[in-house]
Amino acid sequence: MSAAAKASEPPRDCPLCPRLVAFREEWREREPAWHNAPVPTFGADGARLLVVGLAPGLRGANRTGRPFTGDYAGELLYRTLLAYGFASGRFEARVDDGLVLTDAAVTNAVRCVPPGNKPTPAEIGACRRFLDATLAGRAGLRAVLALGRIAHESVARALGLRLRDVPFAHGAVHAGPAGLRLYDSYHCSRLNTNTGVLTPEMFESVIARIRSDLG
Repeated sequence: MSAAAKASEPPRDCPLCPRLVAFREEWREREPAWHNAPVPTFGADGARLLVVGLAPGLRGANRTGRPFTGDYAGELLYRTLLAYGFASGRFEARVDDGLVLTDAAVTNAVRCVPPGNKPTPAEIGACRRFLDATLAGRAGLRAVLALGRIAHESVARALGLRLRDVPFAHGAVHAGPAGLRLYDSYHCSRLNTNTGVLTPEMFESVIARIRSDLG
């Protein structure tokens, strides 16, 4: 693994956030077969699209070790990436399902599972060093899709953008440095889809726009 790749991934026993460390250790004792560690970025090194979520779900990525795998959010995300040519194979919510991301990568603004799926501002800030390195280490990156306001704000800060200049809004597209574009979507969580905040058609329209822009 290159130095840049190492900088973009927290160590298994990352000590930066005491509350997340304690929660991680609690679940290692309760479910020793689970991943229970920072969840690494999944996808192609040369991907032009990086999808950034909030944090691993307790029984999703924290259990499986792959972003958006094991809970509902991944069903909509990966199904749509497959439909628009950003992935191949099949998504079956298992790390051995054979899914391959061909022009995309998926990560989270916070790499460790937070209690109640709610990281604190300090935890988001502490983990941004890994997002910074992930963005900096991908020379071919042309588009970043932020899922939700927190991911949007973390990406914007990592790119050196002022939040007042790039307000979050579903379907919004913001200009970033060196021709990079930041796209916004509501998070594809079960809560958002069940309440109609985000429909499959709304999410597909964002991915379709990215595909069209990338060609």
